[in-house]
Amino acid sequence: MPLIGYARVSSAGQSLDLQEEQLRAAGVAEDHLFSEKRSGTTREGRSALEEALRFVRRGDVLLVTRLDRLARSVTDLRHIVDQIVA
Repeated sequence: MPLIGYARVSSAGQSLDLQEEQLRAAGVAEDHLFSEKRSGTTREGRSALEEALRFVRRGDVLLVTRLDRLARSVTDLRHIVDQIVA
């Protein structure tokens, strides 16, 4: 079961390093790691997230360091889950 990692920070001044290190330590391969510096208030413009969701296959695990890096609300999380399982 491949691990797919997604890391996000909200602004250009923040660093992705800690999240990426944690995802690698959990077993995410470099070519399965998707990262971006984008606001999470909307999914618009979050190209790394869209790429990760297209990459995920049945049986894969999408791994994040914190849920708020992936989704901003339960509704947003539900839309992401629906996209993965569709």
